[in-house]
This record gives sequence, C-alpha cells and structure tokens, in this order.
Amino acid sequence: MNFEESLDYLLSLGHETLAIKLGLRNTEQLLDRLGNPQKSYQSVQIAGTNGKGSTAVVLDLICQAAGLNTGLYTSPHLVSITERIVIAGQEISRNDFACYATTVRVAANDLVGREQLKALPTFFEQVTAIALLAFREAGVKLAILETGLGGRLDATTVAGAGIVAITPLALDHQEYLGETLAEIASEKAAIIRPETTAIIAPQPAQALDVILQRCNEAGVQPSLVEERQAVIHSATPDGRFKVTFETKAGRYENVQLGLRGRHQILNTALALRLAESLRDRGFDIPDASIIKGMERAEHAGRLELLDGAPSFLLDGAHNPSGAQALRRYLEEFVTGPITLVFGAMRDKKLEEIATILFPVANQLVITRPDNPRSADVDELAQVAEKLVAREKINVTSSVEEAFDKANEITPVSGLICVTGSLYLLGEMKRLIERRIEYKL
Repeated sequence: MNFEESLDYLLSLGHETLAIKLGLRNTEQLLDRLGNPQKSYQSVQIAGTNGKGSTAVVLDLICQAAGLNTGLYTSPHLVSITERIVIAGQEISRNDFACYATTVRVAANDLVGREQLKALPTFFEQVTAIALLAFREAGVKLAILETGLGGRLDATTVAGAGIVAITPLALDHQEYLGETLAEIASEKAAIIRPETTAIIAPQPAQALDVILQRCNEAGVQPSLVEERQAVIHSATPDGRFKVTFETKAGRYENVQLGLRGRHQILNTALALRLAESLRDRGFDIPDASIIKGMERAEHAGRLELLDGAPSFLLDGAHNPSGAQALRRYLEEFVTGPITLVFGAMRDKKLEEIATILFPVANQLVITRPDNPRSADVDELAQVAEKLVAREKINVTSSVEEAFDKANEITPVSGLICVTGSLYLLGEMKRLIERRIEYKL
C-alpha cells in the first residue's frame, strides 16, 4: 500500500472512537505475529485525563537532548496521522508509515484467516502496532507511549512499560471508564504492575486512594509529584513560566518553560520525574539535558499560539478541567478582544464547558467539526444563549465558514481562540496554513 491506500485502509476499520473496542487480546496477538517488537526496547507509559501528551512531549525532548534514540507515540493527530509517530524527533515519513501499515495489515488478515482472531483489530490497535513496529525497525532505545483511553485495556498497555505515570484525573469518557472518579482511577491505575516505577501527579483524594491501593497491591512504592516542588519566578507575556524545580535527586533553577500555561508547570514536573526515573534505570540523562528539554518543549494544539493579525490560539480543551485551564490562561495573559471559535463532540459535558469558556468571549463563533460525533450547532447555540448576549453569537455550519467569520469579526489586535475539540483544531489548522501559503 502507498500512504493514501494505507490511510484509507485504516479509516475503513471504523472511526477511531466510534469503533473503539477496549481489550488487550487483539493487540497481543497482533504484536506476537509481528515478532513482539515492543520487547526490543524499554518503554514509558503515560495515562491520565489531561496532560498526557504534554508530559510525553517534554520527556521526549529531554531524552533527545541527552542523545537518546527515542520513539514517541501520541494520539489523536491534528492534521496528519504521521504526527502520532515521532522517531528521534522526526515525524515518521509517509513512505515508512505505509510500509509498516502494510506489514501490520498482512499480519492482521493472517490472524483472521487462521481464525486466531474473530475480527480485524481496530484502527487504534493497528496504529499502535505500526508505531511499535516502526520503533523496533528504527532501533530506538526508549519508547514513550501516551495511553489512548483508560489504561487497563488500552492497546499501549501491551508494551509492558517499566516506568508509568498518571497525570491529574478528572471525569471524562464515563461511557467507557466508569461514572465515578474512583472507577476512572481504577482503570488508569491498572497500568501499575509489579516491579514498575510509578510517578503520580497530584490527584483528587478519591482518585489518589484508588491509585495508592493499586500500588500497594502491586508491591510498588509510588513517587508522588507535589506542586510545592515548583517555585514560580516570573512569566513571559505569552504565558511561559520561569520556574525552579526541586526534587530528591536535584535542583533545576530558573527554567524558562517552553509550554504555555500555569497548568503546564505540573506536566513538566511530571516529565522531569520520569527523566530522573529513567536515569535510575541506567539511561544517561544529565541535568543540563533535562533543563534543555523543558525549555524547548512545544505541543501542537495545547495553547499553541500562531502570531498574526489577528493571532490564533489553538487549545484542545474538551472537558471541564481543560476548559478551566484555558480560561485561567485567557484571563491571565490575553488583554485584547477574544473571539472564541467552539465546536465539540456531543458526548462531552457541553453546558459545563460552555459555562466556563463562553463568558470570556467578546464574540462567539459556534461550528461543527467534520466528525460523526460532533454536537449540533443549534444545540450549542441554545446553550450559548443562556450565557452570553445573543448579538455576540455567530452560528456557522462548517469549520471553513467559522474561519472566515472569525477573521471578519475580529480586530487585528484581537485573538481568535479555537477550542472544544482536537478534531476542530485539526481542520482549523489546515485552513490557517492554507492562508499563510496563499499570502506567501
């Protein structure tokens, strides 16, 4: 298969979330058929509600600064599926992606043909296998894996990571993970197994109790990250903090974080502790590399600022805790008028997210991403009318129309903040890049 054919094949397996099928057997069988590539390197697995991707990106940059050959696997992507697989700091090429996708497809079909599997592995299961296979072929020494959903039954768990981390937990994906924070924590904490190193971010008490119980059952002494271990000195006008981190292993002074937002201090602290844990396991990661990685970090779609007239801010706040982090950033660092472009999936806590975000907007543009799970714009408009004046509300039927409308109503000194769904961000980013290419 070429790249386009491989992408068509993967999409034919069903939409990533609508066709989700939690469980490890398919992935275990598939990886076994591929020669268990995940056993060729050590791995770190990161689970949680918010901050998984940012933590993974910071850790990857730390390891790159130390000269380690790493593989980074994150999801979902914004523009191209190749964004999910990064090897030694470089996004996988389309040709390589197609090559490994073809190998995985042959293996999956063989398993079904031999009746070892009843059905083909899902989109996420096969993309995970593609990543793990690509890492082996590239000779990586360390794979950094962002959990897709949950932990106990997520495809990335099959890698058997020796070091695991859990970012702050909140209610999200209840239809898959459970209705209470304790149930969700139980699913996430299942990645903690005997002889793993477990790094735990600050958690609500209900979640922390479950995580500590799991650690006790596995005979693991958890390493708890505490907010007081980070001292804030200052911040740039665009929201990047200068921080001193102090851990049992060292002190990292006056680090100018690459990621924007107060909440990224905690995600960076978690990545720092993961790096120290890797060092304990024999990886050569000097303090200078840790600092360099924290300072260089960028993460697409997480308070990603694109300068212009007006400027764009892309942030994938898709649950209430993410929305709170975005609102704090807007209130703290944005002084000009804000046009909020919002589109989300219908299974999200729409009213709660809207209540947090809509009041900060001078203008609100409601739209619908090209996704079968997208919330209807009329439904979002009804929610908006309870929160902001009707004359501030602009309803659009497509992301392209929302892009045009936002540019029309936002002064050059203003900010267009795009949020609610990473799928929306992906579509909007394509349009922004197309506009930049046109102007060039």
